[in-house]
Amino acid sequence: MTESAIKKKDEKNVYIGDEFTEEEDLGGKQEVDELEGLYDLMIPPGVPESLIVELVEEFDLEPVTRLTNVEIIEVDTREILVLRGKLEAVNAAHDYMIKRMREISNGGYKSPWVED
Repeated sequence: MTESAIKKKDEKNVYIGDEFTEEEDLGGKQEVDELEGLYDLMIPPGVPESLIVELVEEFDLEPVTRLTNVEIIEVDTREILVLRGKLEAVNAAHDYMIKRMREISNGGYKSPWVED
């Protein structure tokens, strides 16, 4: 189990996945069980919105945000977009995203919002 799946507490809030709640005790193992069997596909900056929508619809993934450490100049905690789902769906979506991004970078991409 990853550290992101384990709840993090501060004085007033409990952080669970993508939700904040003001309850002090949420039953311990319940939050971890909700994420059991689910995996995250991190979406890098620059992925077109239309491709993200394709991935969500075609592979039945749930778009959520997640706090993670990002090292650019210093290690900062940032909120990033991830697509959450079963392992098989996440792996298939990853392969599809890489294939489509290669097509896009080779000039094979036309924005759906731009007319000829």
